[in-house]
Amino acid sequence: MKTAHYLLTFSFFICTTLLGADKPNIIIFLVDDMGMMDTSVPFITDKNGKPQLQELNQYFRTPAMEKLASQGIRFNQFCAQSVCSPSRASIISGQNATRHQTTTWINPSSNNRGDFGPKEWNWTGIKAGSPVLPKLFSDAGYTTIHIGKAHFGNKQADASDPTKIGFQYNVGGDCWGRPKSYYSKDHYGNHPKYKTGKKPVTHNVPHLEKYYDTGTFLTEALTLETLPLIKKSVEVNKPFFLHMSHYALHSPFNSDPRFADNYKNSGKGKSAQAFATLVEGMDKSLADVMATLNQLGIAEDTLIIFLGDNGSDAPLGGTHTTICAAPLKGKKGTHYEGGMRIPFIAAWAKVNPENKFQKALPIAQNAIQTQMATIMDIYPTVLEASGIASPANHTVDGRSLKTLLSGKEDNTHPKTFLMHFPHKHRSSYFTTYRTQDWKIIYHYNPKTSKPEIELYHLKEDPYEEKNLASTNPEKLNSLINAMNSQLKQEGALFPTNKKGDELTPLIPNL
Repeated sequence: MKTAHYLLTFSFFICTTLLGADKPNIIIFLVDDMGMMDTSVPFITDKNGKPQLQELNQYFRTPAMEKLASQGIRFNQFCAQSVCSPSRASIISGQNATRHQTTTWINPSSNNRGDFGPKEWNWTGIKAGSPVLPKLFSDAGYTTIHIGKAHFGNKQADASDPTKIGFQYNVGGDCWGRPKSYYSKDHYGNHPKYKTGKKPVTHNVPHLEKYYDTGTFLTEALTLETLPLIKKSVEVNKPFFLHMSHYALHSPFNSDPRFADNYKNSGKGKSAQAFATLVEGMDKSLADVMATLNQLGIAEDTLIIFLGDNGSDAPLGGTHTTICAAPLKGKKGTHYEGGMRIPFIAAWAKVNPENKFQKALPIAQNAIQTQMATIMDIYPTVLEASGIASPANHTVDGRSLKTLLSGKEDNTHPKTFLMHFPHKHRSSYFTTYRTQDWKIIYHYNPKTSKPEIELYHLKEDPYEEKNLASTNPEKLNSLINAMNSQLKQEGALFPTNKKGDELTPLIPNL
């Protein structure tokens, strides 16, 4: 019996060694509500593709992001849905929101489709057994780790627990889209003081009991839980897929005391100062993860994909179309570029051109890619890098970023992005469609059934100031036709009018 046990153990060790030897580690470092300006790294470029430092870049402190960007490539036209749940489902499924049909943020307890939203939208989110990244990586022998915000499904759904959709470890993930508190004194929302009457406590971050009343900020507690899980995977010689998904930078804008002194003389209000501490705390987490990878000797074998999930919601003043994404127009929840463009950096945690994984997926250093790409592209890219096949029966809307990551243009990569939002929010009941430099915004206006349309040429008008809809009907009509074609192909659900009739985009009479 002992001999059999030793042989079994030895065989398992050999299998995991061989399995881990030929696969890179993958980290998706996802930051909630992080816009393109919420960093000291400039993403906006001039017409020649050179980075242009903006006013907000000079307010934030993100040295780890600066280091990561210097080692890799950042995209200045990387598009996401303008709210969180649709983007998060798209990242791990490779599908557009029109196809997976989680088309707005998921309210954990009640269906928030909106007065005129489609009744059949996917409120339950990711289904157990779906071929999403954590399941595919787990099936391929990876250790799969989820840290922080999940928000993959409502309270009753399978996906409220990330371990039911393929993650082997889950720390902090639940159905909530934000924390009740970042403070350990509040038990991250689990403190008895929040229990009133028979109503259950909501937005309480789980699994962090050992940090209660220790003064450990939520961002730090999640990081402290991450590092041992990375080490544990390395010890058994297994590659890992880490979905590092911080609750920061989402409200409530609690100030991280580790960094508060850096902003007290900034001249900005308390909420803006607190937001900046959330940014710096997130960046410190990135630095700690990268330091651990180096200490373990696996940095060269680890691909880091850093991104936000939608536009900024920074409390920096102004209206929903100004300030927090300046010079871009709009913010989280809007149909403008400030709501849909996000920071995206891809880099190997330590650059070594002779590393076999880096030879297979070379990434340009200190480069900016100006060609458009989308969150759906992450799925095929990381699977290709890991030698994992996407299931044949799973439709993927994204395309591999391999050529774009090398710093080259890819003429085969789609230059379109469709965002469909048949719900109520800051911008309500709309579809926006980008192709090359042209962008159309189609407002359904359910109360009147009279659509309103905006048309912009982003190369000439990057900040969406001049609506060309009335002066360029030919381009407008061609974009509506192309938009309709993709909506139909991806199975879009539409808002309804007061009578309950479905509203679909129509060619207007201008």
